[in-house]
Amino acid sequence: METPPVLASRQSGRSSESSLDVVEKQKLANKDSNKNNNNKQLPSSRPDLHNSASPKRWTTFWKAFRYLRNLTPKQVDDFMASYVIYNLDWSDEKQMVETLGADYATQVGDCLKAYYGVLNHLCALGDVEKMYIPPFMSQKATVRENQLLYEESIAQALGLTAGDHVLDLGCGRGRVAAHMTQYAGAHVTGLNIDPNQIAQARAFHRQLGFDANAFVVQDFNTLPLPFADASFDAFYQIQALSLCKDLPALFREVFRVLKPGAKVSLLDWASLPAYDPSNPEHAELMSRVKPLIGAVGTPTPDSLEDALTHAGFTVLRSDNASVGGLQAPLIDKVDFYFRSMRQLILGLVKTHVLPRHFKTLINRLCLDGEAFIKMDTMRLVTTSYRIIAQKPLQ
Repeated sequence: METPPVLASRQSGRSSESSLDVVEKQKLANKDSNKNNNNKQLPSSRPDLHNSASPKRWTTFWKAFRYLRNLTPKQVDDFMASYVIYNLDWSDEKQMVETLGADYATQVGDCLKAYYGVLNHLCALGDVEKMYIPPFMSQKATVRENQLLYEESIAQALGLTAGDHVLDLGCGRGRVAAHMTQYAGAHVTGLNIDPNQIAQARAFHRQLGFDANAFVVQDFNTLPLPFADASFDAFYQIQALSLCKDLPALFREVFRVLKPGAKVSLLDWASLPAYDPSNPEHAELMSRVKPLIGAVGTPTPDSLEDALTHAGFTVLRSDNASVGGLQAPLIDKVDFYFRSMRQLILGLVKTHVLPRHFKTLINRLCLDGEAFIKMDTMRLVTTSYRIIAQKPLQ
């Protein structure tokens, strides 16, 4: 299947190499090299797992399992009720008001707290400890390894060096921020709406000794951001922008808090030109996929670029970060794992080894993975759309 025209045209005059070309051409940096070396290179096939700032998987698994086992009925009910926001879209304010009321932005925020308060622990049961589906950057790598590969590509694109101050928007539990500090020596400030995730991020970074990193509880739809002008040397975000009510306003704030010459890295969910909302099949698939990936808005490559440009940034690169523009091979790995786990959990619930709410949670998580794979292979949407932009020097 051919690459959608928008992807080809947007690479004109910018980088036209595929993700695979980039990964294959770059070699793994020496682990013992000085962190001030700004020429660190990406792994050629798999990341250096000793360079990942990641905890032991079994420790994380059991922490997540114990948390989920002890959920209250209200927490489970709030998690299920939170899915109402994924049947909505920021672009349709009338429907937002009719469903959630005049203060719909606050209601969305409350739903997100309930949603992510459970989802991050569900994901941690598997190899998706970080709550994002990475670009498919290497066929030889697992899901987590592809995450590490992509995160190291962020550090390369931003030109991070030791001591740089970086803003991480939608930082989750601080796992990506930890990798940025370990890999590049950067000082990361993370911002997230969920106090539970921020508490976990702070504890995790204290454990690692990354005391220069900071984490702030804030809804990024509540502006201005709580930072002074020209505070940061770089900015990145991973799959958080569909939760943004006003992209132009947010990017103007990002522009304000960045130093002249600073670069930004975006990886996000986007609707591609082949998607037709008037097509019943497309619309039905979209209604299943948005809850799966936690998307309220449905940005396009055009809308992301336009918002950046109007805020004052220069777009340097705009493309799909996945090999061949498809995430399906990677998504299928995740989907197979959780479908297998689902069978185990259902059996344990049936025999009363696990509480009944485990059935509710795992069914919700596994419901729509196949729809995501279908939309990806039809090239209707992606969660691996990448944009690199820069604030002018003057």
